[in-house]
Amino acid sequence: MPTFDIEISEVGPRDGLQSISTIMPTADKLAWIDALAAAGVPEIEVGSFVPAKVLPQLADTAEVAKYAREIAGLSVAVLVPNFRGAQNAIEVRPTKMSIPLSVSETHSLRNVKRNHQQVLEEVQRIADLVKSLPIDQRPKFEGGLSTAFGCTIEGVVSEDKVVELAVALMEAGCDEVGLSDTTGYANPAQVKRLVKKVWAAVGKENLTGIHLHNTRGQGLANALAAVEVGITTVDSSMGGIGGCPAAPGASGNIVTEDLVFMLEAMGLKTGIDFDALFAARKILANALPNEPLYGFTPDAGLPKGFKRAL
Repeated sequence: MPTFDIEISEVGPRDGLQSISTIMPTADKLAWIDALAAAGVPEIEVGSFVPAKVLPQLADTAEVAKYAREIAGLSVAVLVPNFRGAQNAIEVRPTKMSIPLSVSETHSLRNVKRNHQQVLEEVQRIADLVKSLPIDQRPKFEGGLSTAFGCTIEGVVSEDKVVELAVALMEAGCDEVGLSDTTGYANPAQVKRLVKKVWAAVGKENLTGIHLHNTRGQGLANALAAVEVGITTVDSSMGGIGGCPAAPGASGNIVTEDLVFMLEAMGLKTGIDFDALFAARKILANALPNEPLYGFTPDAGLPKGFKRAL
C-alpha cells in the first residue's frame, strides 16, 4: 500500500541533468539515486534513452536504470523519444516509460524530429511492443503532453488540441497521459481548467500526474492547484535544476525540497524524510559544484516545531 497521499516523482536525474553542460559521473548519479530512495522518494526518472551524441549527460542511462531497478520499492521511470529508445529501455525493465508528444508541433519537430502523426505512429508501435511482453515485465506506458500550457516557439497552445492529442495517445495504446508545462507558461486557473477538460475526455484514472516548471515563479502555485483539483503525482527536481534544450528559455523544474515541505505542511503525506532529503541534496551539490541549486526550504530550514504529516 502507498505510504503517501501525493506521489513525488523526482526528475532531476533526467530533466535536471539534461539541461546542464556538466556531465555528472555515473558513480555520483548512483549515490544520489540511492540517497533519494533512502529519503523515501517513491519514483525517480533516472534518464532518457536518447543517442549519447544528442545528450551526452545521459549516455549512462541504461547502467543507471539497471542499478536503480535493484532498489527495493522504487518506481524507476525513463523517457523514450521513439521506438528504438523504447526497445533499449525495455531491456532494463523500467517500472514506467514515457514518450513526449509536444502539443506544439513546432516544438515536437525540434525536440524529437517528428510531427504529431509520426509520434502517434511510434506510440502505436511501442504499445504493441509492450503488449508483447509477459504481463509482469510490462512497464506502465505514459504519453506525456509537452508544451500543454504554452510554447516559447508557437506561443499560445489550444486547449482543445491538448484534449484531442490526449485522446489520440490513449487510442494509440498508452496506459495513461500526463500534462507537462515544459516552458513554465501555466497559471493555477489554467492548470485546474485543463486537467478537468482532459479528465472529461479520457477519464480521471488516465491522467494522474503533472510536470511543472518554475520559469515564471508559478511552479508551487500550479502544483497546489493541481493537487487541489485531484492530481496525485507531481514531478519535481532536487534543487530546481532542469529545463528543455529544445525550448528556448525553459528553465528549471519546481524544487523537490520546497514541494515536499508545502505538501507536508498542509497535512498531505509524501513519505519523504527531510533530513535524508537534505543529505541527498549535499551529494548533488558536491557532484555539481559549479551548478546553482535553488530552493527556499533548504536555506531557511524547517520551522521550529514542524512535524511531518501523519
